[in-house]
Amino acid sequence: MNLIKRSPYHHKFVAAGATFVDRLGFPSPMSFTSTEREHRATREAVGVFDVYYQVAVEVAGTDAASFLQTVVVADAAGLPVHRALYTSLCAEAGGMIDDLTCFRLAPDRYWLFPTPSRVDAVLATLDAARAGHAVVVTNLGYRNAYLSIQGPQSRALLAALTDADLSTPALPYYAFTFARVADVPEVLVSRTGYSGELGYEIFYPVEYAEHVWDRVFEAGASLGAEPCGLGALRTLRLEKKYVLYGLDANETTTPLEAGLAWTVKFDKPCFAGKAALEEQRMTGPARRLVQIELPTLDAVPPIGARIVADGEEAGSVTSADRGYTVGRALALAYVASAHATAGREVDVAWSDATVRGRMHLRPIYDPEGRRLRT
Repeated sequence: MNLIKRSPYHHKFVAAGATFVDRLGFPSPMSFTSTEREHRATREAVGVFDVYYQVAVEVAGTDAASFLQTVVVADAAGLPVHRALYTSLCAEAGGMIDDLTCFRLAPDRYWLFPTPSRVDAVLATLDAARAGHAVVVTNLGYRNAYLSIQGPQSRALLAALTDADLSTPALPYYAFTFARVADVPEVLVSRTGYSGELGYEIFYPVEYAEHVWDRVFEAGASLGAEPCGLGALRTLRLEKKYVLYGLDANETTTPLEAGLAWTVKFDKPCFAGKAALEEQRMTGPARRLVQIELPTLDAVPPIGARIVADGEEAGSVTSADRGYTVGRALALAYVASAHATAGREVDVAWSDATVRGRMHLRPIYDPEGRRLRT
């Protein structure tokens, strides 16, 4: 029997007029009104996203920190309690098994948030590396509900639901705390997100899901809060050049190729993939992930479209969509490093179409990341 999995907010989605797509067996909202409206609401006011399909993996035990040091490329042992970091698990050849977010809840307890489609691969990797370490790895499954509240009005919305100090000094980017939110005790409130805006993600027992949803939209009514779907999440992340595993990264790509060298702590004694990544750092990656700005909003190339630089095949598109804030279509593509130059004009070709694009090495939207840290 094929059982359809449902978000605890499913009835709220239906009532709000969502259009659904399948997301790992979950009917997930693609949009409620339109992707453009939801994109703009997040950039200009506040967008609310359900990420219930996201699974947490707990790593706990006296060796939790030293164990994670050997399997992720970042400095998990040096991460303070109540802080998070973005990192990757790599194979010995340097390819990315997954990119994920790591939260440190206590000196001996972490939560990892893998790409939903890569949970099994991450669990298998952790299990294979666990021998000799006093750790317990647990898939927490769907016991928690999540909402991602993103946009310049996100702090005002959340402040209406909690007495916790949400100011940047108290809760900086990639920090988290536990607080009473919407009368729900011990909600994990993190200063994280995938939108490129000031934003928060909140985590709480699934039985409170509909109650929290109602309270969030009551508090957000005067702030322009909109329920948002996967469509807006995809267009928002493209403007920020955020990697989406499965499209822009896989086991054949390394963090250095994907523009994530800043996440790799080469001064750690050892971690899976270190030797291969050190060699690539010395020689330089043969290809790089770049962002390409197309001439119009509707000039969206398909995945696999060819990148041609000065008549030479230089690479191919991994993902593309409309960039509603910048007013033009955007693509991410791997191109040969020799051609990866900021401002360079290239041809993007597919079927019988060819459009001119401009290459960016940094995100076209808020390249300094100031809006995240406001």
